[in-house]
Amino acid sequence: MSPPEDQKKKITLGIVWRESKEIIWARRKRLGVGFALLLISRLSAMVLPATTKVLIDDVIGQQRADLLKWIALAAGTATLIQAGTSYLLSLILGITAQRSINDLRIKVHQHVLRLPIKFFEENKSGELISRVMHDAEGVRNLVGTGFVQLIGGLLTSGLALGVLFWLNWRLTAVTVVLLLGFAAIMVVGFSRLRPLFRKRSKLNADLTGRLAEALGGVKVVKAYTAEKREERIFAHHAHKLLRNIIGTMRGVSGITSLSALLFGMVGIAMSIFGAREVLADRMTIGDIFMFVMFTGLMVTPLIQMSAIGTQITEAFAGLDRIRDILSQPTEDADDEDRQPLPRLEGAVGFEDVTFSYTEGLPVLSGVSFTAPAGTTTALVGSSGAGKTTVINLIMAFRRPQSGRILVDGHDLNNVKLRDYRQQFAVVLQDDFLFDGTIAENILYSRPGASREEMEVAGRLARCEEFVLGFNDGYDTVIGERGIKLSGGQRQRLAIARAILADPRILILDEATSSLDSENEALIQQGLAELKRGRTSLVIAHRLSTIRNADLILVMEEGRVVERGSHEELLAADGRYKDLYDKQHQFERNLFVNPGEELPAAI
Repeated sequence: MSPPEDQKKKITLGIVWRESKEIIWARRKRLGVGFALLLISRLSAMVLPATTKVLIDDVIGQQRADLLKWIALAAGTATLIQAGTSYLLSLILGITAQRSINDLRIKVHQHVLRLPIKFFEENKSGELISRVMHDAEGVRNLVGTGFVQLIGGLLTSGLALGVLFWLNWRLTAVTVVLLLGFAAIMVVGFSRLRPLFRKRSKLNADLTGRLAEALGGVKVVKAYTAEKREERIFAHHAHKLLRNIIGTMRGVSGITSLSALLFGMVGIAMSIFGAREVLADRMTIGDIFMFVMFTGLMVTPLIQMSAIGTQITEAFAGLDRIRDILSQPTEDADDEDRQPLPRLEGAVGFEDVTFSYTEGLPVLSGVSFTAPAGTTTALVGSSGAGKTTVINLIMAFRRPQSGRILVDGHDLNNVKLRDYRQQFAVVLQDDFLFDGTIAENILYSRPGASREEMEVAGRLARCEEFVLGFNDGYDTVIGERGIKLSGGQRQRLAIARAILADPRILILDEATSSLDSENEALIQQGLAELKRGRTSLVIAHRLSTIRNADLILVMEEGRVVERGSHEELLAADGRYKDLYDKQHQFERNLFVNPGEELPAAI
């Protein structure tokens, strides 16, 4: 999904800004309101510290009790303004952050779904879930209170610094020197923390991915008593994540400790140098109290910024990971330059197609054939012969390295992907069902279909034989991956889904492999109706199910070694007849001598 850590481009301030400016700009109006509220809040917060000089020098020093009511009025009004603006600021920025998280999740999810199949084969689903759900969370610290507080902290410190220089530039200069040292330490600290946060995101994704695998394959885990093994693997990933978290905690704690040290050093400096300034009559007692208060106003935001900086560093690490995904080209990225595809007749042709998953190891070599519209073409051969690869190429899940794939004479590389896929349906050997009702799973292929059309598809696929046994019928919830149904029932449901799609091209990859002979015979009748007038491409290991195919392609080692009808291939006495005879012998032994050791299935 992303290059190794040591090959990544070095992160610079420019890259960080490019990653974040789009998100910030999209929420600029709300953030602008937030900045205005923050400015009002911070200015009102300065009123009370500013009154200390008047209180000490004038009220106490000169016995001006008449000023107390004005001081109380000013401080009370400022406090009310500060409380109100703080409430509105927190509310506005909190909502803005959650909207940004939601928008980013939707954006990443949309992009992920449009990535090519190869991407999903190379990356764990759990890791992708972590990218969509967890990495987007960091945006809260970018467009929420974090970013605004960071700017607000700089603003407050700047204003306070100006007041401090007005009060006494000598004492302020000493304080600034200490702050510059602290700032240098923070820059170094955050530069070291960011890689740790980025690695934490990956470790968290690995942990989530392994957990998803274990839960998804829990039956296999239990069947092989592998609970302890999975516990060890999970614990290994969990401890790696823990060590990373401890490392970041050490860094954050170090910065926090340095912040406390800064407070102490500033306090010592003010005590020594401030006392000398008062003794030299360059400052009054009121001045020194006001200086202390405004020093707190200047230093406190800087210390808060250390925590905010950690949060924003974590947000940037998440954005780095999201950027890795969003930089992946989608499979329909070039669709704007491709031709729209009209309604198909359904003719499919391969012209000298070569394909390999690994360079130098071809899976298909010079495959050529034509499947005329409305006919049934079957692919047979031993495992690894290239049958599934042919189907993947027809579905445009993969693209050939050389040669052409044609649909009604259109090169598949030159037509809009969505236009093409809307015109075929597929039933895979291990088809996927969603957690929902039976009706929802059938309607997945054509959500706008009527209830009656859905039930017709269910009857044609012989689903009603088990659907009517449920109290809720087609409204029965079948659980994750259809866990409440048997293998045969799940496959019949997948066939009903394909029937409802009303495709021009139908792809069947072992569509009846999970059915017993009786149900298979019934569904074959439904499939015969479904195939009528459509181009069908079938992968079948049971050669008896493809007797009526218009064309049978026999594949071996990525090549078509024989082609013809069932009768023609038997008469040719070649590889097809060899496969047929072995399977026929296997089935005869299975029913006549069930206790006898059987030959390997074809």
